[in-house]
Amino acid sequence: MISKQEGMTATLVTLVERLAVAIDSLAAQVDPELKAYTPAEAAKQLGKTENWVIEAIQAEQIPHTRIGKSPRMTAAHIRWVLQDGERLPNKYSKLRAAA
Repeated sequence: MISKQEGMTATLVTLVERLAVAIDSLAAQVDPELKAYTPAEAAKQLGKTENWVIEAIQAEQIPHTRIGKSPRMTAAHIRWVLQDGERLPNKYSKLRAAA
């Protein structure tokens, strides 16, 4: 037979599991355009080190915003860094054979 305390514990566990699922579904609904990425998160997106991102922000080489004193990057800022680094071949360059 299940005691009253065990029954309450099982109910509490069920409620906590339902709450965790609800929180996960809400977190999935966050608009990525509104997220402000920390330098560490932006570095992962860019394939760079956190130090590279921080130094580039301090040198005003890449776009960023500040929330208080903390530098942050939006999705648009990260896209700008990716696009600004793109180099297209010039139309007069010679094609090279694949190695």
